[in-house]
Amino acid sequence: MPIPEDVTGDEIDKDVRQELQSLPKTLAEDVAKNLVMVARLIDEDPEGAYGYSKVALRLASRVAAVREAGGFAAYATQRYSEALAEFRAARRMNGGVELWPVMADCERGLGRPEKALDMAGAPEVNKLDKAGQVEMRLVAAGARRDMGQLDAAIVTLQSPELAAGSVQPWTARLRYAYADALLAAGRDGEAREWFAKALEADRDGSTDASDRLAEMDGVDFVDALDEDEVDTETETETDETVVEQAAEAEEAEDSVEGQVGRDEAEHVVVDRDED
Repeated sequence: MPIPEDVTGDEIDKDVRQELQSLPKTLAEDVAKNLVMVARLIDEDPEGAYGYSKVALRLASRVAAVREAGGFAAYATQRYSEALAEFRAARRMNGGVELWPVMADCERGLGRPEKALDMAGAPEVNKLDKAGQVEMRLVAAGARRDMGQLDAAIVTLQSPELAAGSVQPWTARLRYAYADALLAAGRDGEAREWFAKALEADRDGSTDASDRLAEMDGVDFVDALDEDEVDTETETETDETVVEQAAEAEEAEDSVEGQVGRDEAEHVVVDRDED
């Protein structure tokens, strides 16, 4: 797959670069460039990112960072079985637990919420950092919802992290998930309150809390581009109407002139007959 000229491979994280040092220099550079493309495209073009991840895997499948990147690309395209296999391979190579929550979410994606809940109660969770533990809580709550256990999902999300006044990287998503669970349970008033709190904490636009609030309040936003299109259509219709009216007026004028011409001709004929 083509690599843009502005991609050098130096953009990758230093820890990943260190892992690639086990490869020959030229090969390491090629792998690094493909990993950069995975990171660049995974949000906007998941399928494109997946394509680059397959190239990286073909070049260096024995590097944990490459297997992890392949897992996230597969996960972004909902290839959960493939993602889980790559995450497991990466974990075997580096021995870490960081991927535990996303591995559990893959189990959800494969229709196995019970397995995800088992993983939420495993000893590995205690080894996660705070962000990982919050992520695991989100996955567990999602599994509860998959099983139709709305009240249990709400209770799962009720945690010190949810009640904390300080804003952390996970705060917006945690509050949003709690609001969404409350709304699903028919607790609209509380849901609106927590969507508002999620919006307050959402500094990078990671949720659509503002849209959810607007929807609950019955506010309908019209995109500026749509307004321009409507105005253009209206102007076009108006111009077409003016042209049509002008044509009709000209036709009517021609008709009148024609009738006058015929009347004059008839008058001449009559005059000649009288002569």
